[in-house]
Amino acid sequence: MSAPAALISKHLAVFYSPEFLEHDTGPFHPENSGRLTAVTAALKQAAWANRLDWRIPTPVSQRDVIMSLILEHHQSHYVEALQQISERGGGHLDGDTPISKRSYEVALLAVSAWLDGVDYALDTRNVAFVLSRPPGHHAVQERGMGFCLFSNAALAAFYALKQPGIERVAILDWDVHHGNGTQALVQDQAKIAYCSLHQSPCYPGTGYPEERGLHQNVLNIPMAAGSVGADYQQAFEQQVMPFIRRFQPNLLIVSAGYDANHADPLAGISLEPKDFAQFTRYCLSLGDGSEQPAFDYRIVFGLEGGYDYKALSESVLATIGECLGV
Repeated sequence: MSAPAALISKHLAVFYSPEFLEHDTGPFHPENSGRLTAVTAALKQAAWANRLDWRIPTPVSQRDVIMSLILEHHQSHYVEALQQISERGGGHLDGDTPISKRSYEVALLAVSAWLDGVDYALDTRNVAFVLSRPPGHHAVQERGMGFCLFSNAALAAFYALKQPGIERVAILDWDVHHGNGTQALVQDQAKIAYCSLHQSPCYPGTGYPEERGLHQNVLNIPMAAGSVGADYQQAFEQQVMPFIRRFQPNLLIVSAGYDANHADPLAGISLEPKDFAQFTRYCLSLGDGSEQPAFDYRIVFGLEGGYDYKALSESVLATIGECLGV
C-alpha cells in the first residue's frame, strides 16, 4: 500500500519547544524529559533532517482561545487546582502523575502546540507532527491522570471544528493504553469520531468494544498482550479503515503513542518501529476512495506515550519518514 502523492509532504512541520522539558516528573518517572531529548536528537541526525521545519509553539499569551477551550471541556475546579499545585512548587494528581513548578504552564503550551498543528495542516495541506509533553489522552473533564494533564487531542478536535470548512474530525489513537480521557470528551459529539487500538486488559481498564458513543462515533479495538504487527494490520484493514472512511473526516488527528513497541517497559504488545510506518501508510491512504467515495482530509500527529528512548525515537522517525515519502 502506498500513500496518495497529495499527502506526501516535501517538508514536515515539527512543533516543539525546549519548555516541554521543564515539566519535571523526577529522575525515575517513565514520562520524563529524556523522551523528547532522545527524539529531537534522532530527528536532527536523520538523513532527511533538512526537510523538517522546526516550529516553536505559539505562546499561550498570544492565544486567547486556549483558556476558553480548556474551561469548556475541563472542569474549572480541576484547572484551578492544577495551577495552584504548580504555583506551590509541585505535588501529585495521583500516584502516577507528578506536577512540578512549571507543569501547568508547560501543559498549556502543549495544548497550543496541538492547535498549531491543526492550523498548519489546514493552512498548508501538509502533515504536522506535534512533539510535546505532557501527554493528554487519559485526562478526563474533572482530573488529570495517567501522566496526562489536559486532553490535547480532544481539545485540538474541538478547536478544528471551529475552523472554516471543517465539519468532521476523526481521532485515531494507537497508544498501547486506551485514551479514556479523549473518549470521555468526544463520545457524545456527532462531528467527532474516536478510534482506539489498545492492549486489554491494561491500564486504565476502559475501552470495551461495546462502548460505541452516542452517535456510533466510537470504535474500540482491544488487542491481546503479545499482539504483533500482523494482528494490528488485520485490525486496521477490517475495522479502522472502514470506520474512518465511512465518517469521511476533514481532519485526522493521530494520538501517536509508541508504547506498543516490544521494548517498551509499560505494556506487553510486540510491535516494531516498522509497524508504525505501516500504520502511517494506512493513515495517508484513507481518502483514496478504494472502498468509499474519495474525500479530502488533513493529518496531524501528536505524541502520546512511548517510554523506551530507542524504540520511541525509531518509531517517530518511521512515522515522519513515511510522511516524507522516504
